[in-house]
Amino acid sequence: MDDHILLRDALAGLIEKMPGFSVSFTADHGRQMIEKLQQHEIPLVVILDISMPEMNGYETAAWLKENHPDILILILTMFDAEMPLIRLLQEGVKGFLRKDIHPDELRHALNSLLQEGYYYPVQTVGRIVNLFHQNGGSKSRYETKALSAPDIEFLKLACTDLSYKEIALQLNMSPKVIDNLRENLFARFNVKSRVGLAIYAVKNGIVQL
Repeated sequence: MDDHILLRDALAGLIEKMPGFSVSFTADHGRQMIEKLQQHEIPLVVILDISMPEMNGYETAAWLKENHPDILILILTMFDAEMPLIRLLQEGVKGFLRKDIHPDELRHALNSLLQEGYYYPVQTVGRIVNLFHQNGGSKSRYETKALSAPDIEFLKLACTDLSYKEIALQLNMSPKVIDNLRENLFARFNVKSRVGLAIYAVKNGIVQL
């Protein structure tokens, strides 16, 4: 039995012991999950591992977003880097947890998903919730209208898996120009990371999740 199966069974056992929760089914990978969805009652929450042998977490989340958008997706991962995070948000993921979580955090995450519709434990990502629910004041609308075409194209590409070097190639700009563009947007929107830029782009409709 590999680590993936051990973790899956351990999580299922923990959830079954939580008052008010039950496990509809478990699956080895995304394709098997799709098959089992057709055989069981549609669950409220699906917990996905990023690394699966057939249809990984990204692909499975994208399928769920397209076919069962009401299902709340919770991703299990061992990293919280910016680019995977942005991609997960694009695929409709409502929360994520590290694999080395304490059982209490798992329970808290499930409760938060069901009650609030999201669970983002990382401090940077936690800001997403408030930003999504703000209406965007006149200052934000003005700033968005004032963005140049290169600014907008850069923001769109910053919300993808492309590296800054690849973004430079796609926009036919030098890496130094891209660095300057990025730093100017950091200062303009008062953010310190690529996630911050992605949040701004989503909040203001430049990128649709």
